[in-house]
Amino acid sequence: MFGRKQDHDIDVGLIVALFLHCLLLQALLPLVRGGTTYRGIELDLPIVWIGLIGASFSLLPIALAIPLGKIMDRGHDARAAQLGAIFMLAGSLVLWFAPDTQWHLLCANVLLGIGHLLAMAAHQVISVRSAGLKSRETVLSLYMFGLAAGQAIGPIIMALAAGDARVAPTGMLFFLGVIVAAINVGVGFTIRRAPPKPPRSENEERLGVLEILRLKGLPAIIFASVITVTTFDVLIIYMPLLGTERHIEASHVGWLLTVRAAGAMASRLAYVSLFRLFGRVPLTLMSLLLGAVGLIMLALPLPLWLLYVGAVASGYGLGISSTLAFSGMVQLAPANVRATALSMRLTGNRIGQVAFPSAASLFAAVAGVGGVFTIIAVSLVIAVVWVRQSWPADKTG
Repeated sequence: MFGRKQDHDIDVGLIVALFLHCLLLQALLPLVRGGTTYRGIELDLPIVWIGLIGASFSLLPIALAIPLGKIMDRGHDARAAQLGAIFMLAGSLVLWFAPDTQWHLLCANVLLGIGHLLAMAAHQVISVRSAGLKSRETVLSLYMFGLAAGQAIGPIIMALAAGDARVAPTGMLFFLGVIVAAINVGVGFTIRRAPPKPPRSENEERLGVLEILRLKGLPAIIFASVITVTTFDVLIIYMPLLGTERHIEASHVGWLLTVRAAGAMASRLAYVSLFRLFGRVPLTLMSLLLGAVGLIMLALPLPLWLLYVGAVASGYGLGISSTLAFSGMVQLAPANVRATALSMRLTGNRIGQVAFPSAASLFAAVAGVGGVFTIIAVSLVIAVVWVRQSWPADKTG
């Protein structure tokens, strides 16, 4: 096990274990989800089926997120992270051993989605308890940097495995996914459990889901979170299709995803300084707009080097805005229902991950993959307006 909280207000051992677990989880996703898209191409599945398989990753977790948050409010976050890693390994094994029909791909993505929900919900709560109030923004930026680092490593592996091929070798991707998932299971058991919580006071106020949702500014920040997280998901699913549509080699698709993740990593390293310089709300608005500009560049039939610029811009902007959406939820939600509120954020994310890939597959069949990125860019602009109008003036710090 790792060490406990030190004088500098950060539990170093806990944040290291969390960082590694988060990094491996995110590195796994491009391998198994990007591999799923490529396997759908190999099987010559209709684009609608590929969208439905992508949506299956998030369908069942929609019903599980809020009950899971209530459980973690009672201190069971480490166990959720461990169980999530086991589900991710199970889904990876299904892909490796039985990826021959759309039904195998569908079942594997359901397992992966449950595992991802368990792990991500746990990561959010663990990141909050790994530091005191003084160091919270620093630790949240480190946690989100771990997400971006993993999102960069996975596409690098995918690009190296693909070489010059236009369709990546899915058998290799799924095998590598099993290895990463197995390592992540081991790392999960190094995460120290939360200390026992004292019994609830009879006078303690407990907000219900609807009451939490009525908190000023919360619906807007949930919407911003949904769009930013969904964008990451849609990029993983649809960048391979964009590459096929525009005759871009699979290695370049992998590198586009990599530089997008690198942009997010760079933004999260600069997050604390930018937060202090601009403040919460202005930085949220600017980062959402930058993400929208990057997506418009990906949507247009531009030269490859400009697509790389768009990928970096979208990664940098959304890297900051997703961090702000997360820390904004922590800022707005009372401490005794914080895990429930964060799980509501995950529920919104999952709904978006179901609705967007499903709707996007229908839209892409008519307007092409670039049209999908345009729709999400417009949604980011809507988030800018909503956050600007609804954020409470006393919660800007």
